[in-house]
Amino acid sequence: MALRIEDYALIGDCHTAGLVGRDGSIDWLCFPRFDSPSTFGALLGNKDHGRWLLAPAGEVLETSRRYRDDTFILVTRWVTADGEVEVTDFMPHGDRRADVIRRVTGIRGSVPMMMDLRFRFNYSDALPWVRQAPDEHGYGLVAVAGPDAVIMRGPELRASDHTHVAEFTVSEGETVDASMTWYPSHREPPARVVVDDRLADTTLWWQDWASHCIASPVYHDQVHRSLLVLRALTHEDTGGIVAAATTSLPESFGGSRNWDYRYVWLRDASLTLNVLLGHGFREEAKSWRGWLLRAVAGDPGDVQIMYGLAGERRLTEWEVDSLPGYDGASPVRAGNDAWRQYQGDVFGEVMIALQSARELGLAEDEFSWPLQRALMTYVEENWRRPDNGIWEIRGPQRDFVSSRAMIWAAFDCAIRAVTEFGLDGPVERWIRLRDEVHAEIESRGFDESRNTYTQHYGSTGVDASLLLLSQVGYVAADDPRMLGTVAAIEEELLHDGLLMRYRTESGVDGLPAGEHPFLACSFWLVEQYARSGRVSDARTLMDRLVSFCNDLGLLSEEYDVAGSRQVGNTPQALSHLALVRAADAIAEASAEATPSSRAGA
Repeated sequence: MALRIEDYALIGDCHTAGLVGRDGSIDWLCFPRFDSPSTFGALLGNKDHGRWLLAPAGEVLETSRRYRDDTFILVTRWVTADGEVEVTDFMPHGDRRADVIRRVTGIRGSVPMMMDLRFRFNYSDALPWVRQAPDEHGYGLVAVAGPDAVIMRGPELRASDHTHVAEFTVSEGETVDASMTWYPSHREPPARVVVDDRLADTTLWWQDWASHCIASPVYHDQVHRSLLVLRALTHEDTGGIVAAATTSLPESFGGSRNWDYRYVWLRDASLTLNVLLGHGFREEAKSWRGWLLRAVAGDPGDVQIMYGLAGERRLTEWEVDSLPGYDGASPVRAGNDAWRQYQGDVFGEVMIALQSARELGLAEDEFSWPLQRALMTYVEENWRRPDNGIWEIRGPQRDFVSSRAMIWAAFDCAIRAVTEFGLDGPVERWIRLRDEVHAEIESRGFDESRNTYTQHYGSTGVDASLLLLSQVGYVAADDPRMLGTVAAIEEELLHDGLLMRYRTESGVDGLPAGEHPFLACSFWLVEQYARSGRVSDARTLMDRLVSFCNDLGLLSEEYDVAGSRQVGNTPQALSHLALVRAADAIAEASAEATPSSRAGA
């Protein structure tokens, strides 16, 4: 059985990523891309579904772990009765290879170590042919199945019932390296990696990237690590950011709400662009904008809510019956049929991101504004369409209020592009349509008797996505209608002090009821509190939320309050994006409240 989700650490090379357990086992790794089939899949089953365990052979008295400053180089320290060792796990950056390196260093005494290696390609559906492949530098082991091959170098392994094991002892001052390299099976194995060089280069690259960050005055460490997470989830070549490094970690333990998040959502892309720009990463934001524009290029009617890492459009969902699921939660899924859905909110999110880029100095090119004009033409003709909403419901399409507010925001951004930046466009028509959208929301999406916006037209319930209305400028955070909506959200959706997305038992999403509070929604509530003057409430909730980060600063999608554990795919980009925005809102509200700020106002 896999560990608790918070017991995993992320390592990555900005092409793919692996999850390393506190017990020293790499239980999830997909080569060579985030969305490739797994090589190690124990996370969604057990050790026989693929893993690479490297740990002390005897009883462990104490375990601690950390990242090297501003990197994803993981250092785990074990204390045993015989001594003390460190294992440094990392994936080298920048050499156009797919490597995992594990270095064991003796700190004190002599510690017996053991390695248990189980290759299982293609989501544990392909047991490879394995052969020894020594070279002039020492031991090697090659595993091949179909298009995939890996070469393992390090301590000599012996075969035992589709498993390869090794035992060795590391004494104080000694170092033992083990490396695994993926390559296409029709090619020759790559040369050995020079560990010292790659460790130094990878450390330098991560630390250089992090050095460009504009520091946060509040929740500095959590914001800094969140920005690093966003970079780790960004594909180096294409600029696409995956929503998470995993698939099918359940939203409810034992349930069927298990989705593949190893793809790029326009929503996350847009929010990432804003966050990166706000924290000094101009070049990264420019690269992001390029991905965004390439992904949505073509017929605006074909715009999807999500794409593959390089902008692939067909992400057909299928059930992976070779993996039983995390703690039995099934089915395991690869692909995500949400790519087929229509969500009107994505047009607003794209236009907001590109407007933010303009405001922060990224100039339009010959391609970017004509594409936005084309998108707006489509929005003009389709803004009344019901959609699947921000939560990708698999029930009937509806007129979701948050989607309509994003349509409003799309028109508003287009208008500002003309009036504030001198771009060409039918501004009078856009103003008229923006006002029509607003009038419709106010007449059909607002419950006067309860003083709250509703989840969708005709409903009486609320939805946490209504918190986005103030974020996009549709309504001020301290407007009485927004405050009434917040009160209704607190009444209906707070669960043990955290926010649910909506009431799943309502049947609105066409799925069995049951999930845990959604971390991004609770961070949105922090932002709303801060921007409406409830700064103390914002800090109280923020303090609680950041306490849910694991010991390495990572967050998944949801949180199980009763079980005190993380839930859902991990690390979750949207959770970390919302954390950064919430911290920024608290910082701004705190600055505005200082005497010096008031004196200068």
